[in-house]
Amino acid sequence: MKKVVIALGGNALQARGEAATSENQLKNVLKTAEHIAKIISEGNQVIISHGNGPQVGRILLQNEAGKELTPPMPMDVCGAMTQGMIGYHIQQGLSEVLRKNGIQKPVATVVTQVEVDPEDPAFQNPSKPVGAFYNEEEAAKLQREKNYVMKKDANRGYRRVVPSPKPKNIVEIDTIRKLVDNDTVVVASGGGGIPVYMHDGRYVGLEAVIDKDFASEVLAEQLNADILLILTEVENVCLNYGTPDQKTLGEVSADELEKYAAEGHFAPGSMLPKVQAVCKFVKSKPGRKAIITSLENALNGINGTGGTIVC
Repeated sequence: MKKVVIALGGNALQARGEAATSENQLKNVLKTAEHIAKIISEGNQVIISHGNGPQVGRILLQNEAGKELTPPMPMDVCGAMTQGMIGYHIQQGLSEVLRKNGIQKPVATVVTQVEVDPEDPAFQNPSKPVGAFYNEEEAAKLQREKNYVMKKDANRGYRRVVPSPKPKNIVEIDTIRKLVDNDTVVVASGGGGIPVYMHDGRYVGLEAVIDKDFASEVLAEQLNADILLILTEVENVCLNYGTPDQKTLGEVSADELEKYAAEGHFAPGSMLPKVQAVCKFVKSKPGRKAIITSLENALNGINGTGGTIVC
């Protein structure tokens, strides 16, 4: 039996161009659950993490729209809200599909805090865009009144940017481990986890966003997983992506993949963090394997017949 941490991309929860409703999200989760159920049916032990970019963005928009009626929630609380909402849908969808396939396994979500270093250089250089677009005048007002860091986002206007520190430790790892050891499918570290740090003997939330792929890697390491499976929109990692010289990568070593990353083949904020996460996981302990592929190709990746396999 292989222990597999599956990091779901945003396309597993929300289809492009589709209305961002609760009904549509659950519909997409049901489709995703069919693929995860196949992985479980082959005897694999599965832990699920997920992104939350569109969902937390919508909560921030709701905050802004309702600020005259109720105080806006800080980023860490918004992250916790998305963990509960998405976890609920995954529990509903996956439990239904497992039952239909005759698999008796409980599914549970752990609202997960992830410890970061408050001295992480990322706090001096906020880079992760969140929330709505604003014009220059609105952005200046937000900077003045709320001390937000606002940056121009291409030609679409200005957006708030927050720090994206590296994850150090999964706070609830012992609870997650006990659930996994009791054959529960666990949803954890959603949206990269809630960023916290220890201060005066307690964990304190931070206005930041942790990269989902880096947090999934830490989760996989701390659970002693055999495989880290990062799902995205493409079946394989490619060199010279989108050019006539595009080359698909099948099985590749972590050292080779790091060399390609250093040469600038992978876009920051897109494929690069996925590549960095899988390389770190594979190098953390001999025998570990990582896969980057699409949802539809996930089982092939685990069975060694598809996707980009890093070992």
